[in-house]
Amino acid sequence: MRFSHGQRLPPEDGVPALLLTVNPRARRLSVRIDARRGEAVVVAPSQRGLVQAVAFARSRGAWIAERLAARAESRPLEPGATVSLKGRPIRLEATGGAGAARLVERDGEPVIASGGEGEAFARRVENLFKRQARDLLTARTEHHLASLGGQAGRGPVRVSIVDTRSRWGSCSPHNRSIRYSWRVVMAPEPVIDYLAAHEVAHLVHADHSPAYWAVVHRLVGDQRPFRRWLREHGAALHAVG
Repeated sequence: MRFSHGQRLPPEDGVPALLLTVNPRARRLSVRIDARRGEAVVVAPSQRGLVQAVAFARSRGAWIAERLAARAESRPLEPGATVSLKGRPIRLEATGGAGAARLVERDGEPVIASGGEGEAFARRVENLFKRQARDLLTARTEHHLASLGGQAGRGPVRVSIVDTRSRWGSCSPHNRSIRYSWRVVMAPEPVIDYLAAHEVAHLVHADHSPAYWAVVHRLVGDQRPFRRWLREHGAALHAVG
């Protein structure tokens, strides 16, 4: 049977539905859980590798089902909810009217106060998170670029804030652009800084070779605790909103 990028396979013999993807940058076959969409994503380095990747995923059907069942519950952005910003818990508060979301202090504690109701409230809060993400990630990107100097090439880097479902960030060295998921701004600042270093290092090495990880280590030291934090808490960030 032939498989293709973007194809969705229905549940079969106890194996949940699978989304097939081809990523030429992938170094091996893998299966990951997209907690936000509630599905398993099969990744292969090439179209030809999808056959083997599907067989691998089906051999791990029980594991996939277990991970899908354990994924984080959806957490809507609504008044009274508590979310994180740069690793700090922040309560959401409705102000009435149609004002934009803003950070304020209430009894010495940070609060996000916003106008709007329902989806309009959530959209305003999400826009605040995106502004915070842009400011912080742009600053950390420029910091790491300066640290690497000419090693990272010359010219500015265009930073975009998106809502990706599969990556925290991506770098396109050919046009010097970096895309970050706004959701990472909910993580502690050292984790956010690591993500910026991770993507900037791709301007030096487009792969994940030992030489690439040496650049990351030069920028942030041991990257393993930050990667572990994203693995352990990433599903919760994707469940917000």
